[in-house]
Amino acid sequence: MEEKGCPRCKTTKYRNPNLKLLVNVCGHSLCENCVELLFVRGSGACPQCNTALRRAQFRMQLFENSAIEKEVDIRRRILKDFNKQEEEFASLDEYNDYLEMVETIIYNLANGINVEATKKKVEAYKRDNKDAIQKNKFKQSKDLQLIERILKEETKEEAERKQEIMFLEKKMEKEKIRNKESLLDELMASDAPADQVIASHQSVDVESMLGKVKVGSSFNETFLPAPKVEEMVYEYVLTEVNSYGPAPPILAELDPKGFTQHVRPASPQSMGGGFTHNMACHRALQEALSGLFFFTHRLQQEDR
Repeated sequence: MEEKGCPRCKTTKYRNPNLKLLVNVCGHSLCENCVELLFVRGSGACPQCNTALRRAQFRMQLFENSAIEKEVDIRRRILKDFNKQEEEFASLDEYNDYLEMVETIIYNLANGINVEATKKKVEAYKRDNKDAIQKNKFKQSKDLQLIERILKEETKEEAERKQEIMFLEKKMEKEKIRNKESLLDELMASDAPADQVIASHQSVDVESMLGKVKVGSSFNETFLPAPKVEEMVYEYVLTEVNSYGPAPPILAELDPKGFTQHVRPASPQSMGGGFTHNMACHRALQEALSGLFFFTHRLQQEDR
């Protein structure tokens, strides 16, 4: 991965962790020190592409890739003028054609394709649609209105939840103080053992912690703990596979009966992974014997 740094002074983030990279409309980045040095008079040329730049137009670089930074800046400037909404078009196809035209303009400017012709097209559009552009600057799209409405609802719900939690905390604190005072009174007046009195009051406190206290008119609910779900312990059940053939010998019988006599021994790497030579032999025998009964039955039917 290429080290992020200034292309002019070659200072990198590794050498200077506090390095701040700035970027302008051309998309080429410079560190803050180089910008102050080259643009001390307020304007100058980019050291890489020789584009005329102004000091006031430099901003903090957000993306490591300067090409992405350039495209984001171009998109923001173009969409500021090309701000028509879907309801302004007669059909969805016309609106999609308009969006495609906007994306083509952004792509050409970001990749240096027909830059002069594209700029003239943008200027002509701004001149012909001056009133509509100014009108749509203060007009939100349906999507933005929906997002704002959702954000307002979420903010309202969050405030209600916080108010609800604060109410419950105060209620619980009052219950604890009341229970503590009644415990002291009962310990002084009761003839029962102190352990029994304390245990009874602990149970009352637990019940209050479980939320058996109704909230006021705004939140008239009973808050109960989540029910415990009894989880079943996993039990492994051996899968029975019908191979439709004779049962192959078990692994322990392969070596004594000579099945592995001509099988290549497993390598140390395979042995380290738990693989042995008789496993391959056993699998080959399973495949060889699988389906023999079915095949024999089919031959018998064909002979008939």
